[in-house]
Amino acid sequence: MLITELKNKDVIQSQLNGKVFILVCHGCKEIHFPEQEADALIAELKDSGIVTGTLITDYICNVENLKLRLQKQAAIADADTVLVLSCGVGVQTVADLFPHKRVCAGCDTYALPGFQGVTPLQHNCKQCGECFLNLTGGICPLTACSKGLVNGQCGGAKNGMCEVDPNMECGWERIQKRLEKIGRLDALKCPVQVRNYATNDK
Repeated sequence: MLITELKNKDVIQSQLNGKVFILVCHGCKEIHFPEQEADALIAELKDSGIVTGTLITDYICNVENLKLRLQKQAAIADADTVLVLSCGVGVQTVADLFPHKRVCAGCDTYALPGFQGVTPLQHNCKQCGECFLNLTGGICPLTACSKGLVNGQCGGAKNGMCEVDPNMECGWERIQKRLEKIGRLDALKCPVQVRNYATNDK
């Protein structure tokens, strides 16, 4: 169970670059999704003339289903940035599909007590309440790094593989390559603030 909340509007707009395609997930809305706030944000961005198109769908973490739905969305090709309004799993899924585009997380995700579900999907969301995906190119440092480091590589990787799990690619090397590919290495200059653990008590 989880709560998905929209990030501050100024934070979202600071991440947008050029033309924007908006992808909204309603898959977990039965728990909580900020539908009215999301609609207002989308309307405002459309009025500004930067939106090439929108897609509202269920469970964007289902890669095959998402690919089929995106086949009818030619407008995404014209976008420089994909704004994703979903939990962190959805953002990471979209970032994998569009490795050469800037993919932005428009939401933060908080855990709720209770059954979390079992997913066979490739990505995981720690539901940490402070989503770092905008700083790390859509790759979560908490789940892609076996140590959950948020300030960069530990220095123990060898040939691009994690020192803790030799079968696991170093998450921070993946992040660096991704940021380089989309021209966002400058994001690594932004120090990650000390985590506010109070957000876990929402």
